[in-house]
Amino acid sequence: MQLGVNVPNFGPGTDPGVLREWARIVEGLGFDLLMVSDHVAVTPDVAVRYPEPFYEPFTTLSWLAGITTRLRLGTTVLVLPYRHPLLVARMATNLNQLSGGRLVLGVGIGGARQEFEALGVPFTARGRLTDEHLVTLRKAWREEADDLTAAIPIWVGGNSEAAIRRAIRFGDAWHPLRVTLPELRSALANHSLPALAPRIALRLTTTPINDPERLAGTGTLEQILDDLDQLRRLGADTVLLDPYHGDPEETRRPHAAWQTLTAVATQWRNPS
Repeated sequence: MQLGVNVPNFGPGTDPGVLREWARIVEGLGFDLLMVSDHVAVTPDVAVRYPEPFYEPFTTLSWLAGITTRLRLGTTVLVLPYRHPLLVARMATNLNQLSGGRLVLGVGIGGARQEFEALGVPFTARGRLTDEHLVTLRKAWREEADDLTAAIPIWVGGNSEAAIRRAIRFGDAWHPLRVTLPELRSALANHSLPALAPRIALRLTTTPINDPERLAGTGTLEQILDDLDQLRRLGADTVLLDPYHGDPEETRRPHAAWQTLTAVATQWRNPS
C-alpha cells in the first residue's frame, strides 16, 4: 500500500517557498504521492476554509513536477464542472507528459454554491455535468492514443452513493474523503468497487480517541498506524493523509504537520 500527502496549496501561510519545502519533505520522507486541492473563484463560502492565496492546481503541480523526481502528483479533487472537459484533457495530458507519467487525476462534483454561481455553472446540475465531462475526458484520451495519456488514473472523489456509482462507472479508484473505517467497510461490503484510495484525516493526539465516530487517521500514533494497517487489509491501493483540518491559520504552522508526517512515515516504514 502506498501513502500520500494532501498538501495545502492555499492560506495565509502558503507561498512558493513553503510549497517547495512541502514537496522536499514529502518526497524526502519516502511518501509516494503529493496532492493539492482545487478552487477557481475564492468566493466567501470557499474562503472560510480555503482562503487566498490559492495556487491553481495544474500550475502548482507543473511547477512541483520540476522540483521533484519520484513523487506522483495529483488533485484531491479537481472540481470537474468548473472547466471545459477538453481543456482538462489537454492540461492533464501535458502535465502527465511533462512529469514523466506521474499524474493522478482526482475529480469531484464540488459543493461551493457561490463559486458555481461566480463561474456561471449551474450548481444543481453539477452531478450530471461531472458525468458528461468524464465521458468526454475518456473519449479525448482514447483519441490521443498515447501511452502516457492512457495511463492517467482517475480517482472519483466523494462519499455519497452517487459518488460510489460514479466511481464504479468511470473511475480507476474510489476516493472517499475523511471517513471512518466502519463507513468504508460498509461501502466495500455493498458495492463492487474499483481500487480503493481514501483520503483520511491526519491528527495526532497524546491520548487515545475512543469515540465510535472517530475518523480514520486521528488519535495516537498507535491508532493511526493501526488504521493504516486496517486499510491495507481492506485492500486500499493508496492512502492519502490530510493534515489540514479547516483552520486557515494552520497554514502558518506547517512544522506541526511535518512532525506528524515524520512520525507516521518512520513507524510505517520501519515498524518496531
